[in-house]
Amino acid sequence: MKFGVVVFPGSNCDHDAFYAIGNVLGKPVEFIWHQSEDLANCDAIILPGGFSYGDYLRTGAIARFSPVMKSVEKFAKSGGAVLGICNGFQILCEAGLLPGAMMRNSGLRFICRHVYIRVEQTDTPSTNAAQRGQILKIPIAHSDGNYHCDQATLTELEKNRQVIFRYTTPDGSDDNAGNPNGAVHNIAGVCNRERNVAGLMPHPERAVESALGSCDGLVIFRSMVEALVGAAKATA
Repeated sequence: MKFGVVVFPGSNCDHDAFYAIGNVLGKPVEFIWHQSEDLANCDAIILPGGFSYGDYLRTGAIARFSPVMKSVEKFAKSGGAVLGICNGFQILCEAGLLPGAMMRNSGLRFICRHVYIRVEQTDTPSTNAAQRGQILKIPIAHSDGNYHCDQATLTELEKNRQVIFRYTTPDGSDDNAGNPNGAVHNIAGVCNRERNVAGLMPHPERAVESALGSCDGLVIFRSMVEALVGAAKATA
């Protein structure tokens, strides 16, 4: 298996994602420059956090038109596993690969701290190694993380079990109190209807070693590894 981490001008979490995959999990990983349309035969693609193109216009609005995104879209439509983290989530929404949009945080301030999210679904490549209801301590770092969609889209998301992460409190007792940015229904991450494309605002790559204050982000990357192993066995 091989992971690809896309690098956009302004990305600042690409090396963190690369380190989590290559150094912590010990899996092959390669950087993919935004101007390339070659995904280097990767089996999973990560769109990292950061400020692609300086977040001009809207977060992810310019990166959505990068040459690499044509290949990412084709890869996703063929069933390939794609994970967007923070700015990567914003890019996937702008590209129409995930539903919804990101608005400014309800407090209109940049937020950088640990939050708690609950795993809502475990039948995706990004969550299959977790337990449903498991609470993860993972940091956020964003100004535009307020997930929004219209009522019809929200109804479909809930009906199709596409909400895969939800903000909550440490004990999972009060989702509203754990919501740092005003996201509708406390949504921290969603997947597409086919379940192979996922995005979340928290940064799992910043929670892969105890020295970082949490190792909980590893469950997301381990999920992707297990999904790839399972897919390889199924086709063997």
